[in-house]
Amino acid sequence: MNAGGGTALDLVVAGGAGHVGLPLSLAFARTGLNVGIFDISEDALAHVARGEMPFMERGGDELLREMLARGRLHFSSSPAMLSRTRQIIVVVGTPIDEFLSPTVTLFEQFVDQIAPHLVDGTLLILRSTVYPGTTAYVRESLRRHGRTIDVAFCPERIAEGYALEELTTLPELIGSDDPVAGDRAESLFHRLTPKTVRLKTKEAELAKLFTNAWRYMKFAIGNQFFMLAHDAGLNYTNILAAMKQDYPRAADLPGPGFAAGPCLFKDTMHLAAFTRDHFPLGHSAMQINEGLPAYVVSALERRYGTLAGKTVGILGMAFKAESDDPRASLSYKLRKQLSWSGARVLCADPYVKDARIRPVDEVVAESDILVLAAPHKVYEGLQIGGKDLVDVWGRLGGGIRL
Repeated sequence: MNAGGGTALDLVVAGGAGHVGLPLSLAFARTGLNVGIFDISEDALAHVARGEMPFMERGGDELLREMLARGRLHFSSSPAMLSRTRQIIVVVGTPIDEFLSPTVTLFEQFVDQIAPHLVDGTLLILRSTVYPGTTAYVRESLRRHGRTIDVAFCPERIAEGYALEELTTLPELIGSDDPVAGDRAESLFHRLTPKTVRLKTKEAELAKLFTNAWRYMKFAIGNQFFMLAHDAGLNYTNILAAMKQDYPRAADLPGPGFAAGPCLFKDTMHLAAFTRDHFPLGHSAMQINEGLPAYVVSALERRYGTLAGKTVGILGMAFKAESDDPRASLSYKLRKQLSWSGARVLCADPYVKDARIRPVDEVVAESDILVLAAPHKVYEGLQIGGKDLVDVWGRLGGGIRL
């Protein structure tokens, strides 16, 4: 899809067909803005233009169809679309490389790509997680390209799948080092939520990273406690229930389970790099959470002696329950490690699209052992015919002791 000519747009979301950008585009369109969705994925743009949400989002299908009918959404895979607006939100994050270190190469390329199409005086808001200092880097890089652009960092803070609800209820962080950029960004986001918090750009960048690292470390505590109780031959589900019953100071202690997805691990490694790898709590959380699949496999090997010749069924390949997003899902790590142990592995998931996924009834019928990896609600009450079940989550009210 090409930008061509076209009328002026109130806002363009760069990366607007993805998990963060599309709900944001829909939310702003719902407020009456004409929103341009710029994305390099022509396939994703084509799906959205046909009224098809490319992923699960509560309320997304209905709102997408409504905004298309009202003509408030415009699509392009060309950066030329950026010249049609004075407000741009960029949904491009800082990935980590094979050394678990952030790389700004993507932003270097992105600035080179968009700079020729920006109009002086445009407001540019970075939205995805970035390495601290990236906002300032983008501002200076655009200046070197001869562009006078107001730059701010306003991080997304939503839980995937609930964006359309949370965008209007959660406070928005407004990170800016220039009052004009901050005022403009605040005015834009006031269309979604009345609650905003002003910070410097690096403060906002760290606030985003701290939030996700804190959640990641909390999940690690739950997983570590599970391992300690299990190694002692005790039922952690009973212990956790006793700790939390009518006791508010334990209310926020999460249960065990696979802690994964596209943000928590990556953002924790961003902080580790920012501290020059002096972040022992973050590194420990990574070892615990990323090590849970191996712990399950080792426990199964201790129980059965060997997994060679056994068929293990994994229930749930998404990174969390009620999601169709498999990015960074530990279910795939579990699948690989089970295969290395000699097991035949079958996978089921009602939402994830993967050629290797099979219907749940087939997986249950053919498996000797079942592992609940993503506790989708559809698995509640699942009849497994007496098969051995590994339920780290404690969601199905039973399961074997590893």
